[in-house]
Parts: sequence; C-alpha cells; structure tokens
Amino acid sequence: MVSNDPFETVRWVWKNGELIRFEDASVHVLTHALHYGSGWFEGIRCYETQRGPAVFRLQDHMKRLVASCKIFRAELPFSVDELCQAAIETIDANEYKECYVRPIVFRGFGSLGVNPLNNPIETFVAVWPWGKYLGEEALEQGVDACVSTWRRLAPSGFPAAAKATGTYLNSQLIKMEAIIGGYAEGIALDEAGHLSEGSGENLFLVSEGVLLTPPRVSSILPGITRSTILTLAKDLGIPVRRGRLPRAMLYTCEEAFFTGTAAEVTPIRSVDRIPVGDGKPGPITRRLMTAYLDMVHGRRPDPHHWLTYCPPAAVARSESESVEVRS
Repeated sequence: MVSNDPFETVRWVWKNGELIRFEDASVHVLTHALHYGSGWFEGIRCYETQRGPAVFRLQDHMKRLVASCKIFRAELPFSVDELCQAAIETIDANEYKECYVRPIVFRGFGSLGVNPLNNPIETFVAVWPWGKYLGEEALEQGVDACVSTWRRLAPSGFPAAAKATGTYLNSQLIKMEAIIGGYAEGIALDEAGHLSEGSGENLFLVSEGVLLTPPRVSSILPGITRSTILTLAKDLGIPVRRGRLPRAMLYTCEEAFFTGTAAEVTPIRSVDRIPVGDGKPGPITRRLMTAYLDMVHGRRPDPHHWLTYCPPAAVARSESESVEVRS
C-alpha cells in the first residue's frame, strides 16, 4: 500500500556519481535552475514483475534526458549507460520493488544572470513510491478533462522536444485551471489552435476505428509512453494516424485517452462536460491499456526489449554498511 507520505521510505539519493542520504539532497538558494528554470528531467517507472523489479524503457528515457540537455547546451558529465546504472543503483539502495524514478540535471550555484554557461552541472537521481497520477479509479472509470485557456508555447519560441523544468510553468497553469474548474486535467491547444497535449501527458483520440494523435509540430513532448502506444497499436493491428487535430474532434470522437509515465494509459470520459463516446473507456482504449500494463508488469513477451530488470535488492542494508556515503 502506498503511504500518505511517499517520501518517508526514501533513504538514498544519487548525486553526481555517489549515493547520499535523502536528507542531505539539497541545493543552494542561489542555484541557477531555481531562478531561471535551467533544468532537465525524466519520469520513469519501475514495476514489480515475477522476475523482480523492472524499469520500463530506461535507456530511452535516459537518451531523451541527454538530448534535452544538448538542446540547451548543457554538457552532461555522464553517459546514457552511467545514468541507467545510477537509476538501478538508487532503486536497489532503497530496496524498492516498484517505484517512480526521477533523474534531474540542472545548472547549479555559480553565478546569477541569464547567461548560464559558467554554472556547474548537477545530476541527481531520486526514487519514491508513486501511485496512479490521476487517481486510483482513473484507469477504470476515466477522467473528466477541459480545454485549457492556456496554450502550448510555439516551437519557434521554446523547444517542446526538451523535457525542461522551465516548460512546466506552462503546465502548472493548465493543471491549476483544470483543478479549480472541477476537472482532473486540462488539454492545451497549440499556437494555431490545434490539439496539443495535457499538462503532463500526450493525447490520443479514436475516430471511426482509427487511433489519432497530434504530431510533434503541435508543441508536444515526444513521449516515451506515446511511442510505446504507437508501437503496441501497430502490433495489435490498430490503424494509426498522426496529424493536426481540431478541437471539435474532442466532442465527436468515440474514445480519448492520455498517456504518460505517471498517467500510464488514462481514459478520458468527458471534455468540457461533454461525454466522450458513451462516457466510458472504449474498446480500443481498453485493448491498448491492457497491452501496456501487461507489458510493463512483464506479463507478455518483450520483443522490443523495453524492460531492464534490476538485481535483487540488498537485504537489511544499514547506513553503516554496503553503501559508501559522501556528503
């Protein structure tokens, strides 16, 4: 059972190549990222399987993290393989069978000002238990969403391909507006008024049996879960079309759902209080949700090699043994 305080069981955090105590994982108040949003991160899940803990698409997430840093001219001092090993090491140190994994890279304390180039690059990996992002009943019943008055930033002004911390100020506006309005999530439009994505999820619709999703030019993050669903749809013989979608399709489609590492595959039962289809998760949504959950939990073959299995967790590890700690 997930604790009311998901961080009370966290013991170790990985920082710049070393494990440190959770309570020591702090930064200076003049950290550049705190003032200017100069950080890049990933959200990754580790799932319990019959073969032990398994991290889903670990390499792909870390490759995207490296790419995000490159876009912003941040020279990450660790390779993809080293970052993957850091995630495994942190999961093992905390002895989790299932958890959320948050690697984050940011420009640290050095100098202040918009020019970030003289600030050191800091790299952390944290893990903690995290349940269903949009609620425990969301996957079964679906969620209510609204179209946000806030739009996604134009690609000419901000690179949506980078999972940057500063981008999520826009996401926060979308999310808060939705919550205050009585919805679980908001759906943003791009600068041209086409469908883009949720505050932290990609968007899919189903119309006349075809799976539809906005293209990357609609200011979306190229989601790892989005990529997974597109591949699973192909495996299942579900036709797919990527293309710009008008807002009105939210009200006329038969099915709609969000995807994301945190949200997994979450059906949308209504938009702006207009039911999607019959107001229940549809058959294509359910097929893809089942295929996805079976995949991440290791219940179906893994031809795409998406699961990275962790070594057995350490037994009765104490602060004084097995783990070297440096502040």
